[in-house]
Amino acid sequence: MPALDATHLLVGITGHRHLHPSAIAPLKAQVRTFFLDLAARYPQLPVVLLSSLAEGSDQLAAQVAFDLGLRVVAPLPLPVELYRDDFEDPASLALFERQLQQAELVHLPLRSGLVREDVALHGPARDRQYAKAGIFISSHCHVLLALWDGLESDRLGGTAQIVRFHLHGELPGAIERRRGTTLALLGLDEETVAFHLPTRRNGHDELVSTQGRWLTAEEGVAAQSDMPETFDRMFRRQAEFNADCRKYAGTIATETGGRTDDPACPIHAMFVTADWLARTYQRRVNRVLRIVYLLAAAMGFAFFLYTHVATHQVVINLFLVFFLAGTGVVLVSRRREWQRKYLDYRALAEGLRVQSYWRRAGITDLHSPSFAHDNFMHKQDAELGWIRNVMRSASLEGLLEPLPSAPEVGAVVREWIGTTESGGQLRYFSIAAARRARLHHRAELAGLWCLWIGVGISAVLAVFSRWFDPHLQHILVSTMGILSVVAAVHEAYAYKKADKELIKQYRYMQRIFGAARRRLNNSKGVSEQQQILRTLGEAALAEHAEWTLMHRERPLEHSRL
Repeated sequence: MPALDATHLLVGITGHRHLHPSAIAPLKAQVRTFFLDLAARYPQLPVVLLSSLAEGSDQLAAQVAFDLGLRVVAPLPLPVELYRDDFEDPASLALFERQLQQAELVHLPLRSGLVREDVALHGPARDRQYAKAGIFISSHCHVLLALWDGLESDRLGGTAQIVRFHLHGELPGAIERRRGTTLALLGLDEETVAFHLPTRRNGHDELVSTQGRWLTAEEGVAAQSDMPETFDRMFRRQAEFNADCRKYAGTIATETGGRTDDPACPIHAMFVTADWLARTYQRRVNRVLRIVYLLAAAMGFAFFLYTHVATHQVVINLFLVFFLAGTGVVLVSRRREWQRKYLDYRALAEGLRVQSYWRRAGITDLHSPSFAHDNFMHKQDAELGWIRNVMRSASLEGLLEPLPSAPEVGAVVREWIGTTESGGQLRYFSIAAARRARLHHRAELAGLWCLWIGVGISAVLAVFSRWFDPHLQHILVSTMGILSVVAAVHEAYAYKKADKELIKQYRYMQRIFGAARRRLNNSKGVSEQQQILRTLGEAALAEHAEWTLMHRERPLEHSRL
């Protein structure tokens, strides 16, 4: 997958089949305006349409997208030869054949327990397949475009039900509820948005309004004329990720040796890019931390030098210079959002890592509306929804490429888990935990030495100060104060880096991967191995979400230092 198209703005279409002839031309114009508005808002975020190419609204939106040069992904609920039977108008069937050649197809398998004969005729089984296509589109898209008359309906898989599923995660008719929908059912989900274009159907009265509106799940269903601010921020975060991918594409390709181009797993390309960006911004954040805390220590030195050794104006000026320099470094870092990008890109990279290995291991379940991105970081700040959006985009890209002919479970176990002696996350966490523990121990010893040397000096002054001349006393007091400043700054630096928590996390992850490795060694068959890998991935995603939350609660604030 090219780095220039790292992630996309996925628009799903749901709508009525039988459009009133007088509504078609205005609808085309409105859909075109909708696509152009998204492109203008987020020029770094290519728009991709998800459409089942069904007669009516699906075909209308797909044709507008084709005319604008947009990609169209078509999840087909039925085999093509059966799907053709549902086109009543010969002109619509002819259009379907043309669009079929232009779209990128995803053939959805039949629901569990069904065979071809079950869906060959019209009935509940066939309706459930159509509902499955609507659920697939809803679960993968970022914005659901609904060409809908706004009336409720109990028709299984109909437009009204798909809109309801998108906003609230439930759909009557023995359809599994989407995971992570508890908040939606309470009216607190801030992650699902639909754009409703009121649409007149054949045989229905005129619409009261033709003005489009945005729908969210907040407080039931909230409608507004402009895009909700939360989603605007999420899409801008996606666009910024794409901008960084483009900006550093050459460097990433050089430093990774071209490993971003992996035809066996297109999600791997996005993982490599996100991982490189996370490491790059991490280095910048670490440099900022070191500079700021060194300047803080220098401020302490200048203060004690001014108050106890040399009360010159130049010394107090140095204090101000150090303070302003530290403030300037923090402001530059904050303005360029280095810390936010580091944390976001690290969380994204870990999510993509899990998706990549799951795909290679054959853990791709098209029978269920539940996906890895549904629960990842769902309890965090709503702005982090952009990470799940990228994972949705990656999930779709992974489905568009041929899956491995056989699950690569053995290779995934070796590369992802490994052992403490070979590669993989087990060796990484084992080494990282030991290295971090050594560094933390040394740092704690240095802090204790500074503290106790300061205490020792104070004891010497308390006992022998009458034998010291005033100048020596000033020097000793200054030394004591400077050592105290060093100890305090070191303690603040260690807290900001969250070394103790990071060591605990590494050891916990080491135990998780070690337990998975033992279970896999005693597993019986590929199916059990896949279940273990799925559980391992879910545990890893949950732990990375906690890590992100912990660091987001410790922003760099120079004024508090």
